[in-house]
This record gives sequence, C-alpha cells and structure tokens, in this order.
Amino acid sequence: MKSEELRTKTQDQLADDLAALKKEQFNLRFQKATGQLEKTARVKQVRRDIARIKTIAAEKSAGKKA
Repeated sequence: MKSEELRTKTQDQLADDLAALKKEQFNLRFQKATGQLEKTARVKQVRRDIARIKTIAAEKSAGKKA
C-alpha cells in the first residue's frame, strides 16, 4: 500500500483499511503461533501499513483542526 493511495482516501476509508489490517495482523499472529505461517514477510508489511495509515490519519485530523 502506497502513501499516495492513502492520502486520496477519506478518514472513514482509512479507518476501514486500518480495521482490516488489524484483523489480518491478528490472524497472522495466530498462524505464527500454530506454525502455519508461510509468508513471514507479510507480518512486517502489515505492521508498516498500519503505521502508515495511522500517520496519514493523524496528519489529516491535524490539518482539519488547524
């Protein structure tokens, strides 16, 4: 997920994406714990996407208040 794509989305769309990624992160953690995780790099990718969405959402909300 690229930051340019995220910047075009609304706050609601960002929140939906964030919820989906958090759910995926939860499932990946369970897969890792049970030894079923095949794509280990996906854990890092999801974690960074979550941080990227949170950063852009904070920037947008700070822009509204200013």
